[in-house]
Amino acid sequence: MRSNCALYVDAGYLLAAAATRVTGTSLRNGIHVEFRPMIEALIEQAQQISGLPVLRLHWYDSAKNGVPDKQQERIGELPRVKLRLGRFGVDGQQKGVDLRIGLDLVAHARSGTADVFFLVSGDDDLTEAVEEAQAQGVQVVVLAVPNPDGKPHAVSRHLLRAADELRTVCPSTIDDNVMKVETPQPVPSVPVAPASPKAGSIVPSPGDLAARRPTATSARPAPVRESQSVPVYSSSTGSRSFDVAFLPDEPDDEQIDQVVANVIDSFRNSADAEAKNALSDGRPSIPPDIDKALLLDLSDAVGSYELSDLVRVRLRSRFWQKYDELSK
Repeated sequence: MRSNCALYVDAGYLLAAAATRVTGTSLRNGIHVEFRPMIEALIEQAQQISGLPVLRLHWYDSAKNGVPDKQQERIGELPRVKLRLGRFGVDGQQKGVDLRIGLDLVAHARSGTADVFFLVSGDDDLTEAVEEAQAQGVQVVVLAVPNPDGKPHAVSRHLLRAADELRTVCPSTIDDNVMKVETPQPVPSVPVAPASPKAGSIVPSPGDLAARRPTATSARPAPVRESQSVPVYSSSTGSRSFDVAFLPDEPDDEQIDQVVANVIDSFRNSADAEAKNALSDGRPSIPPDIDKALLLDLSDAVGSYELSDLVRVRLRSRFWQKYDELSK
């Protein structure tokens, strides 16, 4: 049998990490992705590292009710790509993706599908599946997205210890195919000088003219901020308990403000008027994608994915405070 390698791509990890590299926050709506060339570049890199042809790239993502959207359908139609979908829970979190990756890793290792597995993920929940695949004689290489400093972004220490090797995705794979979304902002209206009044017309008073002038709250582009470097350490985004004595210090106000500002900037620069109205109308609830980005970015900033309930309340409260400040 001819030797092969195979790729297992956690799209949630790949796109959130790519968004962090490009925009400073993991909000996926803040980026535009050229999927075909990015996937082709991942396949080419895997072949170069292993010296083996890629049998197949497995693409794992979430979809509403497990039904692919148009973009996911196009990804699934690409050569050598197998689309594997989980679903979204009622809280907007992805369900079943980690389980599908883990089951496929073990099943494909037992059936001798390939000799080298490339795992594009950093999730701690995949550690045991990696070890079971290795027990079947398969090499597992973790292929991590580089942060702005070129270091692996968000790879669990347990997964790192279990893997045979850690590599980073070629920076050009991300930088050439992931772009920051910049939605044109409305331009403030400019008052037009009134024409000379015709004979017999009523001339408005100064008070009437003042009432008609545009206010200072007209929409304007949000300021562009520098991308935030993200620490290398992370664990899984899942909820796990452990001795409180080992918890790191809680984030300070400056860290929370920086995360909130980055997420708001990305949202305001990429969202259309309908999305912005929906955000305001749903207040005080925060849309799942924005809430996930806030929690993930703050977890990256403090080096722990075990944020306390108090920290989560502070983070969400500060989001609305900062959003109001920037909207004035």
